[in-house]
Amino acid sequence: MEIDGIISAIVIGIVIGILGRLVVPGRQRIGILWTILVGIVAALIGSAVAAGFGVADTDGVDWVEWLIQIGLAAVGVAALDRSKAGR
Repeated sequence: MEIDGIISAIVIGIVIGILGRLVVPGRQRIGILWTILVGIVAALIGSAVAAGFGVADTDGVDWVEWLIQIGLAAVGVAALDRSKAGR
């Protein structure tokens, strides 16, 4: 992965993390840094999953890839929130 790919993954990860946090109902007990990290990981994994299904590169906006990434971010935020609540 080149430097521009890494930078774009970070920027997209920030957006994905925030959108994933908005999807999860209620108040989350995790900070914005954790949200961003979950978003970056969800963006990378979501891109790989979308490529596996063959929907990563389409004409126009890759809506399916975005939905996969946001869904993964929501699951990640909810899981991290639950692990923080148990402590």
